[in-house]
Amino acid sequence: MTGNRSVLSGWRAYLYVLPILVLSGLFLYYCIGFTVYTSFHSWNGIDTDMKYIGFDNYIKLFDDKSYHIALRNNLIFFVCTVGVQAALGLMLAVLLRAKLKGHAIFRSVYFIPTIMAPIIIAAIFRIIMDTNFGSLNEGLRAMGLDFLAVSWLGDPKYALMSIIIVNIFEWMGFSMTLYYSALLAIPDEIYESAKIDGSGFWRTLFKITVPLVGGTTSTLVILGIVGSLKTFDIVSLLTGGGPGRSTEFLTTYVYKKAIEEFNGGMSAAAGVTILIIALVLAVLQIQYTNRQQRDL
Repeated sequence: MTGNRSVLSGWRAYLYVLPILVLSGLFLYYCIGFTVYTSFHSWNGIDTDMKYIGFDNYIKLFDDKSYHIALRNNLIFFVCTVGVQAALGLMLAVLLRAKLKGHAIFRSVYFIPTIMAPIIIAAIFRIIMDTNFGSLNEGLRAMGLDFLAVSWLGDPKYALMSIIIVNIFEWMGFSMTLYYSALLAIPDEIYESAKIDGSGFWRTLFKITVPLVGGTTSTLVILGIVGSLKTFDIVSLLTGGGPGRSTEFLTTYVYKKAIEEFNGGMSAAAGVTILIIALVLAVLQIQYTNRQQRDL
């Protein structure tokens, strides 16, 4: 009887996770498998007929200049957003940890954009960045800086930068919250000792704070990799990938190939490359973090 009970207890643990395994298998792994399967076929995304063409979709994909532009834009977007968001989030978290007057209110205000729907943020910034009547250009003109009043979302030179700014505004509060939680776990004695030793603000920041929150930074980088590769909503709502292809991202490229051009095979191939890039970068980041921790 005892043996039967132990066996039942072992199987009971699997029963608890069975629902999530079924759901993830159905909605995640099946979809990934079908996407990989589709990438080797010529398919318009509608008919049931699919013609096997091997690696032709991948060959066409890597010869497509639009794909190269989307890949470059994703890289620029990732480097700028992750770096700036992390830096601003850390600075805000350090200031909040100092418990300045009203810090609880400021913490809530900074976090609000993170929980706002992207469509609301996009609508707000479309008004702010409007070429003729937007508050940004109106403010620049009022200060006599007319030469800086440009078409933020309509000019290929500024459109990508504008999306980067909007994304930083949206997710800076998330970085701040993670850093703030990490800072609260650092004993006050460490900072008190540094203060006694005569360490100033910047020396304390770079010699103590930054190394101690390295795990949080690594988490933000991994989330940034995944987030930048799946960014679609804010781009689609603000520019739709334009003007031209100046804000074309891998996700908008996948969407256009599948929905607008009815090329399900190339769309699937592009989706597979997104998955591969995310996995490779995430593994590299994890390995780098593990090496850093072993060195410490």
